[in-house]
Amino acid sequence: MSPHLCRHCGSPLQHPVIDLGHQPPSNAYLSPAQLALPEITYPLQVFVCSRCWLVQLPAHAAAEELFTADYAYFSSTSSSWCAHAERFVAAAVERLALGPQSLVVELASNDGYLLQYVQQRGIACLGIEPTHATAEAARAKDITTIERFFGVALAAELEPADLVVANNVLAHVPDINDFVAGIARLLKPTGRASIEFPHLLRLLAGNQFDTIYHEHYSYLSLGAVARIAAAAGLAVEDVVELPTHGGSLRVWLAHQGVAEPTAAVAAVLAAEAAAGLETLAAYAGFQQRAEAAKHGLLEFLLQAKREGRRVLGYGAAAKGNTLLNYAGIRADLLPAVADRAASKQGKLLPGSHIPVISPEQLAAEAADALLVLPWNLIEEVAQQCPGQRLAMAIPELQLRG
Repeated sequence: MSPHLCRHCGSPLQHPVIDLGHQPPSNAYLSPAQLALPEITYPLQVFVCSRCWLVQLPAHAAAEELFTADYAYFSSTSSSWCAHAERFVAAAVERLALGPQSLVVELASNDGYLLQYVQQRGIACLGIEPTHATAEAARAKDITTIERFFGVALAAELEPADLVVANNVLAHVPDINDFVAGIARLLKPTGRASIEFPHLLRLLAGNQFDTIYHEHYSYLSLGAVARIAAAAGLAVEDVVELPTHGGSLRVWLAHQGVAEPTAAVAAVLAAEAAAGLETLAAYAGFQQRAEAAKHGLLEFLLQAKREGRRVLGYGAAAKGNTLLNYAGIRADLLPAVADRAASKQGKLLPGSHIPVISPEQLAAEAADALLVLPWNLIEEVAQQCPGQRLAMAIPELQLRG
């Protein structure tokens, strides 16, 4: 029996969903000098709570250990993600009639990738971002940024907001109850919160086990989020299904009693019920499907090696690190991974110790195929690497070009 308790309802976690072995934190990129030091790994085993149906990874590592000052993920690296943020801001301004008197607060605001578009419209904004390097990048854009982890205590110090944005952060917080209660505290009585997260339904349907890593404490359904929100005095007002990150939800929250839920809320809850997300049967077979994808990737790389073909990686994404470490892939099968983020270039991937190179170095390598690790950005990579044969391992091995 697991010694861990559910982070929402406190029930014992007795039902494993998938075990991806012991792995280092997926964003803990190494300098060459660090190769001489021990590398810490933690269990990467996900459970489902059979009381509140929150799918979760026990907090083996503290958030401060994972989201360090030199955290290497900069949102602005992805042009498609910035375009997504710009579209969101335009829609939110219209939806909520935001103007010069309004205040927008973003939680996990990273390098200002979203708030820059709020600022351009003359709307007051504030970023909350605990990692120093990204917070500094936001400040370089003149975006006021508080360098702290968010919860009720910080919310109590802040001016109430008309809009609270939390994109791809709810899964990253170990104390999910305190985080959502903080949102409730921060919102004006008529305020709204917009939260985006990868949808558990899509994760299971698309065999997206590589999106499991230590920075992702929770794997979220609308049903589970609605229960967590209700415990904080918030209600789900609307939901939008998005293609981002392999299939995400944008959930609009309001204070209870302020708004009626739309038909879209009932539709997504019905889809989750049809998939049996609140039954143990929904999670049976996930381990076996992950193993099949792992074996497919290994067979592809081994065959290429035997035939003298050179396969390199593209995109030093956290999801790629989960995949490579689960499959036991090292530099003998994948000699390098290219990434546009200067913060990652010259470093080595955690666990696999595969070198990260620049796209310019990649162009000189004459690879026979590229393994695209951030498969959700495959179209963006195809545009950046025209004529290049591309491979993806999720949900199963696929080749393009």
